[in-house]
Amino acid sequence: MPKMVDLRYRQIHLDFHTGPRIGDVGVDFDAREFARTMKRAHVDSVTVFAKCHHGHLYYDTQRAERHPGLKKELNLLEQQVEALHREKIRAPIYISILCDEYAADLHKDWISVQADGKYVGRGPLSNQGGGWQILDMSSPYQEFLAEQTREILKKFKPVDGIFFDMTWDQPSVSKWAIESTIKEGLNPDVEADRNKHAHLVALHYMKRFKEMVLKSSANASVFFNGRPVSNLREEAPFQTQTEIESLPTGGWGYMFFPKNVRFARNFPLPYMGMTARFHKSWADFGGIKPYAALEFETSQAIAHGARCSIGDQMHPRGTLDKAAYELIGKVYERVEQRGPWLKDAKPLAQIGVLVGQDHPTGQGGRIRVSPVDEGVVRMLTQLKHQFDLVDRAADFQSYELIVLPDGVNVDDELARKLRTYLKQGGGLLATGTSGLTADGSKLTLTDLPIKPRGKSPFTTTYIRFGKEIDDEVPPTDHVMYEPGVRVTPTSGATSLARVVEPYFERTWEHFSSHFQTPPGKLSRFAAVVQKGRIAYIAYPIFTAFAAHGNIPFRLLVKNVIERLLPEPLLRVKGPVAMETTVTRQPKRTIVHLLQYSAERRTEKLDLIEDIVPVFDVPLSLKLAKAPKRVYLAPEKIAVPFEHLVGRVNVLVPVVNGHAMIAFE
Repeated sequence: MPKMVDLRYRQIHLDFHTGPRIGDVGVDFDAREFARTMKRAHVDSVTVFAKCHHGHLYYDTQRAERHPGLKKELNLLEQQVEALHREKIRAPIYISILCDEYAADLHKDWISVQADGKYVGRGPLSNQGGGWQILDMSSPYQEFLAEQTREILKKFKPVDGIFFDMTWDQPSVSKWAIESTIKEGLNPDVEADRNKHAHLVALHYMKRFKEMVLKSSANASVFFNGRPVSNLREEAPFQTQTEIESLPTGGWGYMFFPKNVRFARNFPLPYMGMTARFHKSWADFGGIKPYAALEFETSQAIAHGARCSIGDQMHPRGTLDKAAYELIGKVYERVEQRGPWLKDAKPLAQIGVLVGQDHPTGQGGRIRVSPVDEGVVRMLTQLKHQFDLVDRAADFQSYELIVLPDGVNVDDELARKLRTYLKQGGGLLATGTSGLTADGSKLTLTDLPIKPRGKSPFTTTYIRFGKEIDDEVPPTDHVMYEPGVRVTPTSGATSLARVVEPYFERTWEHFSSHFQTPPGKLSRFAAVVQKGRIAYIAYPIFTAFAAHGNIPFRLLVKNVIERLLPEPLLRVKGPVAMETTVTRQPKRTIVHLLQYSAERRTEKLDLIEDIVPVFDVPLSLKLAKAPKRVYLAPEKIAVPFEHLVGRVNVLVPVVNGHAMIAFE
């Protein structure tokens, strides 16, 4: 079992990647003012820098890597740690791993090498655009890094923690990597083997460096950033917490955190959401995001039971941006006020959504959310369902409904597990080719109540909703822009919706009008089939929703789930954009309502600038016993309630961005 650490709720991740040509490093640094600025901003933990991406060190050392612009008498890191500790602020230490410009320039043979023989990272003629040279942990660089780490651990013993950054799986065909790959019985000529070797190298050094840290400082935290959250099942033993780096405006988008936190929160590790104060991404000096955006990002974190971390970058001269810490202080004051309702609060979920496992490789790993994951998270969030993303090893019995979205490969082992789950009364929703062969011709999960006939020959078809699932659905045949599977119901199963096929497939030889071919006639194929606690949708409905945003897709899933899960944990009649989570402490249940709307401001940037209150929101929580009181937290304003047939019904007077309703 991984070691548990007391992860603080109001953290700063303080970047300090400072190029060697900057000659006045830390000249304006005032340790007392530095720590007091953090204290005034309600910060309780600051990750401070020992070693940056440029490969330079910022403490008292005889090593040649010490930053050349840092005066000998100025031991920056020592002063930061001492000042923060005087204010009772935690001070984990940052060490860059795969990015080290100093080492790369000194030892070209330590740089990772692509399969085509080129170095990984910045090329020799592309330095004007920035970018980093990426080191190879198969090379002697790993021992070079270990020497630096040992010195840091000795000098700052006991350390509060070590944050190792830039630690993705990095394939390489350097002479060191080739030798190591062959030693592992793998073929460096095969891409899959190179990727496997990169993963083994990462697991090896994670284990090595964690043991090194804990041998020096038994109570320290250890985290390796840049690893995919979906690897937690395998990698949780190598770190003491999970930190989800997600700057929505910096390339991650507003779906990355909710997707990953719904997976991370299922593991016995404290977890954190890391955003930043920047308008765009890291090192956006002078870029300040709107207050509403930072309030939402921190509120979303705590609503999921996560701690908060806000990224910043200290100016090379050692000063903090006053405006940034006024913004951070305002946000973190809110988080601090809500502390009693956050500590040990565990998110509740009725639905488990089975997702695949990614092993991203190469520079920076992966920061995009797959279409199917985006679609399922968007849709179930908009429907106000309480759900987790889970892997195959999860305890399915913890959920009333399991969803297999769009293309889950059901092998014999998973089929047996699902069959056991169904026999014990669980519900199942499968979509697309989940539980079928990839061509849609055969079942791999024979419990599905369908007879598959292969993929539809039509790119676009139409769905005719049956009366059983037509609630709120306009009375027409609704277009489905993605190809589905032709299926018919088995004996005893019910077709809840039918497929209307077009006159013909649009081709060079024949077409009609501007877009898809109009509907022709009702086919014999089912769009939705249900039998008891099992339902199947014949389309990749979640991928389609992510790509097209068509509201009837959501209504279809909504009405099918209502048949499988008639008593949802939470019902909220609020705007579609309102996010909901439910958490539980030993003596109370807390419902979080978040109403913030991101607006597309540029081609790639969504921004939250305004907080528009919503009044009189009906809410119904499934709760067996009547609570003694219901109130808004942290103000403790009483909210009238009624308890009927196992549900508590209230009218939330106002949701001003983020509302917390405590049932105590």
